[in-house]
Amino acid sequence: MLYHASGMPRPPNILWICTDQQRFDTLGCYGNTHVRTPIVDRLAREGVLFENAFCQSPICSPSRGSFLTGRYPRTTRLRQNGQDIPPDEKLITRLLADAGYVCGLAGKLHLSACRPIENPLGERRIDDGYQVFHWSHHPDRYDPKYDHLANQYTQWLAGQGKRWTTTPSEVSSHVRIGMPEESHHTKWCADRAIDFVRAAPKYERPWLFSVNIFDPHHPFDPPAEYLQRYLDRLDDIPLPDYVEGELADRPIWQRIDHGGAYAGGFMAFSKMSDRDHRAVRAAYWAMCDLIDVQVGRMLSALDESGQRENTLVIFMSDHGEMLGDHGIYLKGPYFYEQLVHVPLIMRWPFVLEAGKGISSLTELVDIAPTLLDAAGLQRSAGMQGRSLLPLLRGEPGAFQRDDIYCEFYNSNFSYDPPAHTTMLRTKRYKLTVAHGQSTGELYDLQSDPREHRNLWSDPAMLQTRAELLQRLCDRMAFTSDPLPPRTAPW
Repeated sequence: MLYHASGMPRPPNILWICTDQQRFDTLGCYGNTHVRTPIVDRLAREGVLFENAFCQSPICSPSRGSFLTGRYPRTTRLRQNGQDIPPDEKLITRLLADAGYVCGLAGKLHLSACRPIENPLGERRIDDGYQVFHWSHHPDRYDPKYDHLANQYTQWLAGQGKRWTTTPSEVSSHVRIGMPEESHHTKWCADRAIDFVRAAPKYERPWLFSVNIFDPHHPFDPPAEYLQRYLDRLDDIPLPDYVEGELADRPIWQRIDHGGAYAGGFMAFSKMSDRDHRAVRAAYWAMCDLIDVQVGRMLSALDESGQRENTLVIFMSDHGEMLGDHGIYLKGPYFYEQLVHVPLIMRWPFVLEAGKGISSLTELVDIAPTLLDAAGLQRSAGMQGRSLLPLLRGEPGAFQRDDIYCEFYNSNFSYDPPAHTTMLRTKRYKLTVAHGQSTGELYDLQSDPREHRNLWSDPAMLQTRAELLQRLCDRMAFTSDPLPPRTAPW
């Protein structure tokens, strides 16, 4: 029998919604006046909105490995896409399952190399704690010979006599028309969550369900009906926030990706027209609108099943998307706000204050220890994050971060030279170091919140740069692995 520190009869259920590559400013509650996200906006009003939440890596696997373990990427050793998380790492879902939770997943996990040559059946399953496992890394059929054996969304489509497909759009070659809503991967993930929520009362145990939606990750392919609303007013959509020539004093990797995303692969900014830029943003926002509708369906199922009051709902994303800002698309070895500042909303009726905003700097590494705290369980010995519950409850002396640490250790596509970068962000300044390149970036976010003026070489900022470099060195030292624990004096 689980014990909950608040005196509640049992720990909360947890509905954990994590989108992929959704930047913080894609929601009305974060100030976007173009999107249509009434459901997530309402969730923020009913719960707590974190105004300054940041991922620990701008790339999928390192970020997910970090917030699922409460440990930093360099500690988990899952520093790159295409790696396998080591088998001795403990996921929060494994810890909760061991304590009596029923855990389920729909969608992406991405903690193992996905579809490596030697394992064409999909992502290697690990000791993740999920008793219900509807895995679908990506809606696309990577290999028709094998993919249907692992990708449950693909299996579901086949059962409907369908297969995943997209068609070119007339507005831009960088935008495609995706599956209709009733057959869309986002809705499929929500349907699996709804099935689980409706069945959960029979377990008579607390539960956690991870809804890991692939969107708004590229390709930019929303359903036609969601895209059309933006195409009807395409000229009103703002162009990317880019100042010609601003990358001249940036590390080499930004300049490489300006010529094409993912180390020069595609979506070269300079080769795209204003119409292209607006169309991509329209498609991205349309995908966020579809997510909002599906969040609404999941929350309705929670209400209808009578589980709303004892369920902690989390809405977040693993990292952001450049979307043409700073002349770059997608993601890579840099730490602009568009890429590392993510949405984070929590609702827990009668426990968390409704309508509260948290302006404190917050790291996603703090989520796993927060969930253990919410369940009345002790923090795992290897965790490096800190529980957010004292801060959420407004307790005197609650821990608050003075800075944010983020890292990129050759984490996705191969750059020449290899990309190793780290970031330290305070409320006022952001410092990034291009390791091995004798250069970096320094921004005064108070006077330059859009990060257009690199002060790295400014003589007037040398003292500030030195102080921030010291703090960055401290954070790197403090993220050394606390395991194995010390058990004797010598």
